[in-house]
Amino acid sequence: MAAPRHVEIAIVGGGVVGCSIAYHLTKLGAKDVALFERGVLTSGTTWHAAGLIMQLRLSHSMTAMARYNVELYASLEAETGQATGFKQNGTLGVAHTKERLFDLQRYATIAKSFEIEAHIIGAKEAKAIYPAIDEDLVAGAITIPGDGQTNPVDTTMSLAAGARQRGARIFEESPVSGIARLASGAYRVETPHGSTECEKLVLATGLWTRDLAAPLGIPVPLHACEHFYVVTEALDFATPGLPVLRDTDGHVYIKEDAGKLLVGAFEPQGKPLPMDRLPAEQRFIELPEDWDHFELPYTKAMEILPGLAKAGIAKFMNGPESFTPDQHFALGEAPGYPRLYIAAGFNSEGVEMGAGAGRALAEWIVEGEAGSDLSDVDVARFHPFQVNKRYLGECAGESLGEIYAMPWPYKDRAAGRPVRKSPLHDRLAARGACFGEALGWERANWFAPPGTEPVNRYDHHRPNWFHHVAAECAAVRTNVGMLEQSSFGKHLVQGRDACRALQRLCAGDMDTAPGRIVYTHMLNERGGIEVDVTVNRLAGDRYLIVSSAAFQPRDRAWIERHFAADEHVTLTDVTSAYAVLSVQGPNSRTLLSSLTDADMSNEAFPFGASREVDLGYARVLANRLSFVGELGWELYIPSECAQDVFDRIVAAGEAFDLALVGYHALEHLRSERGFREFGLDLTPDDTPYEAGLGFVVKLGKAGDFIGRAAMEARHGRVLEKRMMLFKLRDPGPILFKDELIRLDGHIVGYISSGAYGHTLGAAVGMGYVHHRDGVTGDLVGNGNFEIEIACARYPADASLRSFYDPEGARVRG
Repeated sequence: MAAPRHVEIAIVGGGVVGCSIAYHLTKLGAKDVALFERGVLTSGTTWHAAGLIMQLRLSHSMTAMARYNVELYASLEAETGQATGFKQNGTLGVAHTKERLFDLQRYATIAKSFEIEAHIIGAKEAKAIYPAIDEDLVAGAITIPGDGQTNPVDTTMSLAAGARQRGARIFEESPVSGIARLASGAYRVETPHGSTECEKLVLATGLWTRDLAAPLGIPVPLHACEHFYVVTEALDFATPGLPVLRDTDGHVYIKEDAGKLLVGAFEPQGKPLPMDRLPAEQRFIELPEDWDHFELPYTKAMEILPGLAKAGIAKFMNGPESFTPDQHFALGEAPGYPRLYIAAGFNSEGVEMGAGAGRALAEWIVEGEAGSDLSDVDVARFHPFQVNKRYLGECAGESLGEIYAMPWPYKDRAAGRPVRKSPLHDRLAARGACFGEALGWERANWFAPPGTEPVNRYDHHRPNWFHHVAAECAAVRTNVGMLEQSSFGKHLVQGRDACRALQRLCAGDMDTAPGRIVYTHMLNERGGIEVDVTVNRLAGDRYLIVSSAAFQPRDRAWIERHFAADEHVTLTDVTSAYAVLSVQGPNSRTLLSSLTDADMSNEAFPFGASREVDLGYARVLANRLSFVGELGWELYIPSECAQDVFDRIVAAGEAFDLALVGYHALEHLRSERGFREFGLDLTPDDTPYEAGLGFVVKLGKAGDFIGRAAMEARHGRVLEKRMMLFKLRDPGPILFKDELIRLDGHIVGYISSGAYGHTLGAAVGMGYVHHRDGVTGDLVGNGNFEIEIACARYPADASLRSFYDPEGARVRG
């Protein structure tokens, strides 16, 4: 069949994700959709998927996406007439340890937010549900009756049938040999059957997406791993209604398959597979058996199911799957390529997440912007270094293993490190820093005192650094501490239209005097927060924009995407040009004044001001800011001068008992002060008014800005959704995120972020409360609030303002 000369939307890739996108596009009314598949539908990786269907994830944003698979797959056959093989036989997740049981209880708590039926049960109840298990190994379990399994091939065919019924054209045996962007802004796709031009293009080609996108310069960091499962011979206890068994402590999942058992694994360390080792015929790939690698998980499977010991093996399946460095898939518009979209890297969860991801991307394509918070999976989040093949190979094996590893709070990845080190890294290491990682940056999370090993020992309640971080927090609150923050994303925006462009992009007023810093948001048309930054006006035509480390690439992509064609303005990434030292605490002014002749007084250097000062031999950009809620400055130092400045501050700091502090302390301190963090407390689904940050929105400034209409519609209204702050009355428990907020017993929201308030003597957190009659001061003052942590409820005090220094007097002191 000849390829069409032109279509509105072209999709490359005929697996479950590509077909889901086509299905949802046509359901939203798209009429001119063509899908090109190299072989036949499902012949890439979909065909060998296990087909597990689970609704819960350990975050609300991903659970919101995952639960849609049950809704869609349960109704798809009736809609399309094509069988899917979907059945809701439930899942049973077992825990061997009290730590894993706590993890399952957190899952059960999240389930309540979505009205997903989930039950924590004991070993005897688990055995009643799954008689073949060894109950002596079970400390507890979770059962989710609405979960189940589906046939990946049949489900994909049903999605394709639905897309065809609404006009989509599907071209099999049409390998895409090249993609080009035309001068018109359209795209051209080359196949053996001719060229097709399209206005919008989607690449959904699984583990081949990285190489397909690479010639265009689009970073899609994917790497294959070998993924294993076996199918046993028939077993008498493998009955049709048996739930899917998930034994994450044993690294295995087990499902009934036509009277047999399919035993699959996410072993502790995956087996990376370079692309050049894939077979030349890249359809229905089966890789060689590797019993040595599969021995550990299969041994664990025989322990939880002793009956497997005598079972014969009918099939050993080894197929490639693609994994990303951070275990989140890649979805969205490619940076620098308008209307070119990516949907790939599903970390062996394409069937589970394909329904929700397909719907979300289809909405983005049709509406021109994402309709929900996709920041965790946005393809724009990746940094160019992350396509390095050696780095990807090391990270991929860990990403596979992390699927069933214990998701400890603050857990750091170990693979692919170190990549990015500041000029101060070795000085911090010499002083006992225990490093974490953010977008490749090595960052000091906490400092081990002399005689203490700087190694993490994770715990849900009191990790080994807990008391060391408490001391760091106390130093900042009562004296002075220094935090190295060179990983800040830094962008220089300049040109004659720089002010005009930023006025249009930002909700705040960017037409301020040079030397002033503005905290602002960039919004989507719904008023949701897309970018959370501080903007420093350096000159009339020059601004320095500072982002968090993790979201720096995404912020850059969003800003560049929204520059107008007629605006004379450029953006330059200057992240590596500056090291950053944040000196914070009541004695920060006295310490810094001993090192510079600049006037650091309140009158000469007020909060929100920026000045160039001499410090040692360097000219340093000093910003009077704080993310911990204390008097302090952030010092932007030319990278080549950073070591000298650091040494001078440390030497002078001896007289002040200066403490080096890490990012764990920062998290505790900012939580006490109620400072919001993008990706947790601020997302594209939240408006500044809902976040309690209405001061950033300047409706009185001249000109329009993105999201203004949405803000005007909400201005002055009583809000049904509002950020609130909470402090537990019990000093024992810890808040992290995703714990439930209850008002008079009813679920009204969840904690977006939390930490232990060492200054306050109890855990603190913040989260959005929903109330149909409005979130008012009366509700806050008179409501009976509780926070549910892993199925246990704890009374909490609630406030619209922070529990620490609610007036913000300390930062202005």
